[in-house]
This record gives sequence, C-alpha cells and structure tokens, in this order.
Amino acid sequence: MPELPEVEVVRGGLHRWTRHRTFARVEVSSDRSVRRSHRRLDQILPGRTITSVERRGKFLWMPLDAGDLALVAHLGMSGQLVMQSPDALAERHLRVRLTFADDGRELRFVDQRTFGWLAVEELVVDPQGRPVPASVIHIAPDPFDDSFDMEDTIARIRTRRTEVKRALLDQTLVSGIGNIYADEGLWAAGIHGRRRTEQLTARSLRLLVTEISAVMDSALRQGGTSFDALYVNVNGESGYFERWLNAYGREGEPCSRCGTAIRREHFMNRSSYFCPRCQRAPRGRSAAVRKTG
Repeated sequence: MPELPEVEVVRGGLHRWTRHRTFARVEVSSDRSVRRSHRRLDQILPGRTITSVERRGKFLWMPLDAGDLALVAHLGMSGQLVMQSPDALAERHLRVRLTFADDGRELRFVDQRTFGWLAVEELVVDPQGRPVPASVIHIAPDPFDDSFDMEDTIARIRTRRTEVKRALLDQTLVSGIGNIYADEGLWAAGIHGRRRTEQLTARSLRLLVTEISAVMDSALRQGGTSFDALYVNVNGESGYFERWLNAYGREGEPCSRCGTAIRREHFMNRSSYFCPRCQRAPRGRSAAVRKTG
C-alpha cells in the first residue's frame, strides 16, 4: 500500500499537472471506485477548476473553485493517479477518466484491486483550523504537516497502552505511517515494535518519531518505495527507496548495523521485520518470535 512518501510524490505531480485546470468530462468504468454515485462526479466536476492539491496522511484532495468542495482520492492498496495523453491506450485497470477543458493531459485513476476510491466531498474545518474533506476530519496530522505537534503526539501515544507499532499505524494518533516506514523507523531507533507505549519514555518516543520522519523524508527524495508495478508516480515511474531499506523485506539478510540476520514475524495479518540484537524484544517475547514462510 502506498504510504506517506509515495502519496506525497503523487501529490506533487498532481499539483504540477492539474492546478488551475478546469474539468471537462468524467467517465466512470467501475462504480466500486467512486464513493456515492458516479453521477455526482459527472454533474459537479465539469466546469470546476482545481485550485490546489492537498494531502494529509494517505488522503489526497483537490479543492475546487467553488470553495466548499473538493475531489478526494485514496489510493488504497493499488490505486494510481496518472497523467496521460488523451490518445494513449486505456490501461487494463482504468476505473475513472477525467479530462480537462484545455484538451491537454488527462487524469486517470487506475486500480487493480479496487480498494481505492474517488469522491466529491464538502470541506469542513478541522481542530487545527484547516479546511479538509469530511472523510479526513478524524485523521491526525502527519509529520510533514505544518500543524503536526510532536509533544502532543508523543503524549497521546503514551496514553494508548498498546504495542508501539500498533500505535504508529493508528491514523488517529499520527497519520501517514504504514508498515514499511514503521519497521524502518523502529529499526533506526533501536526499538522493538512490541514494546508497550506506556513503558517507553518520552525521550525514546521522540527519537522514534524523529527517525520515522527522517526515513520518510529520505524515501520522498527517492520518489518513494516500489516493490512492484502497483505504485508509480503520475508519470508512471517507480520509486527507488527499496534499495536503502534496512529492515523491511530483508528477512535473513545481515543487519547493516550489527550483522545479525533480520527476522520476520506475524503482525496484524502482515509482517514485521526487525534485528533481534539491535531491537531487543520485550521480556517474555524473545522465545515467542515466530518466523513466517
């Protein structure tokens, strides 16, 4: 699933290619890819102009010139927003085609697994005073957000009383962090993902959030992380941060810090990757670590 750096790469591309352009037509090939009725997109978007492209966590939205509405997008597991020439062949999993009045590059929503979606939503004011779509109001600011408050985030994580990796993936505490960058940040901070939040010091959590932010910033500069063709930027290009991963996806490979083999264990129907030496498991967990595969 695309995480914050990948979605931010897409946001930047959309900002470049769609800002100040006016919609002409909307063609929906799959109603599953559009929340509510696709007729609403057909009725509202033509004639409306995109004023900017915004993001919070993994949500993207394009405020419209009406001032109180936005086109919202969530990429889900495999969604792609790509800019294409109008005469380019339709992609196999093309779900929504949005054309513009200037007849230039059109915007296409391509989604193999159809967990992503588009919608037109009203903008509401969040607790930080920022206009956001209604579906985003419960999402906490992410580390790249101007309204992100490090100390408030740390305090809320410490009161959650859960495993720290579960807290990192809770989008109501801090948004945009997914499985890849949680594992990378935990490795960088030397913290096992099953450590309890209430047992971690504020200093340790501050280090952890700082390391995660640094990892995501590095990933952003590399265009994100692509393990397959399901994540691409708006020009159809893959990201290259996979080459710099220290933990995620490296089961059995030596830790770049101490040389110990990276391990993998089950976690919430996914996998966690960690160094058993650099990231000591909580007492009582060491013998319980189960390798998958």
